Amino acid sequence: MAKLFAADRWIVLTDVQFAQRDFQHRARLAALGDPGRQQWLTLPTHLPHGRPTLISQARLVDPCRSRRTVELLVRQYYGRSRHWGAVREVLEAVLDTLDTSECVAGVAKTSTIALLAALGWSGEVLDSSEIPTRQNRSERLADLAAATGSTHYLCGPGGLRYLDVGPFDAHGIPVLPFHTPVDADDPLWQWSRWTSSLWALSEIGPGALANRLAARPGAALP
Repeated sequence: MAKLFAADRWIVLTDVQFAQRDFQHRARLAALGDPGRQQWLTLPTHLPHGRPTLISQARLVDPCRSRRTVELLVRQYYGRSRHWGAVREVLEAVLDTLDTSECVAGVAKTSTIALLAALGWSGEVLDSSEIPTRQNRSERLADLAAATGSTHYLCGPGGLRYLDVGPFDAHGIPVLPFHTPVDADDPLWQWSRWTSSLWALSEIGPGALANRLAARPGAALP
């Protein structure tokens, strides 16, 4: 969420292989006041083509059951938050999507956009499937950045382990490493890699969270 908030364009990568052990269909909910107490919120997912299934092709096994699970667990974990109004708006956006769609990517996209909207983010959201690119991982990302007129590419620690900056250099697009602060005394950053952003939203509210993200060292582009 911090990386998305720092960017002004998010290209949703849906035309790549679904990763079963990733966060495309699940999130860790952390308890208010005790973020070490966590529970997975998982949406059972059907992959019609097995392991090669693309993210855009993944479907919920039982949308009605997933809807009940999402509503129950989010209310259970954050219903007593003094910022419940903001959390509820995010939840309702997701529930509305679950009422009308069995597409896992659509639910993930809706939840993320709703969280960003709660924080006042006004950037652009695009779908990678609508943009022609090459197939190599780094070439694909560089082509997406170039095709959309992006001036920089924000790359987190995971991407930095495999990203080849060559294709970006060819387009004249700098790759900016993106790291969240390492602060064992600050729960927001201590748990940022392990919990859903719903926890942070519930703990400190949308205004304070947006301010904290904006004040993150290195958040502004050069």
